[in-house]
Amino acid sequence: MSYTRIAYLLPRPLRRHILHFEVEIEDAVSGFAGDLAAGARVLDAGSGEGQYAHHFAGRRYTGVDLAVGDTGWDYSKLDAVADLCALPFAEGTFDAAIHIVTIEHLREPAAALREIARTLREGGTLLLFAPLEWEVHQAPHDYFRYTRHGLTYLLERAGMRVVELRPVGGYFRLLARRLLNGLQFFTGGPRWLLFLPAAILLVPPALILPFLDFLDRERNFTLGYLCKARKHWTESS
Repeated sequence: MSYTRIAYLLPRPLRRHILHFEVEIEDAVSGFAGDLAAGARVLDAGSGEGQYAHHFAGRRYTGVDLAVGDTGWDYSKLDAVADLCALPFAEGTFDAAIHIVTIEHLREPAAALREIARTLREGGTLLLFAPLEWEVHQAPHDYFRYTRHGLTYLLERAGMRVVELRPVGGYFRLLARRLLNGLQFFTGGPRWLLFLPAAILLVPPALILPFLDFLDRERNFTLGYLCKARKHWTESS
């Protein structure tokens, strides 16, 4: 069992401390869903196993994924298996969309964002989370990392206006997460013998460092970004 799975068993305040990025995503998706009217049409672009679907009770949720990211995932609950660069929906189908830590897995992110924007109605909103400092995952389908400037550029080119863009944590939260990630090197085979000594060395500073995150005001070191954007077509887009 990975440390992230163990952390999800902890009380929420401690889970937020350890898995800050994941808890921020859950909170943002929950708040985003709560702002939507009953019956709103919602696209989950890159939904995977549909782990955020429960937030959209009372809305018309549609989960779409290409179903190639993780061989261990169950994609049976997808509403559509499709390339995000060629969504099988008419223009203006959805009132809102979410795109959660998926953009790094797209070979053509600009094309995918244009498609998401195309399927949104005028004024429709998008909630997007993108990684910056993150390990390679779901290989070989892991292609890019994103700065705030890159996200703004891509979204504006897709015909959307960024209404919120902020880093999720700063340098000290990033460093803490990387220390915990180091535990993965001591799993499997005889390396388990070193797991406890490694945990004793790595876990205490990983628990302390997030308390120093207030010192990083610029937050150029971050695990990733939360971004909200609104569809706003212009004649030049």
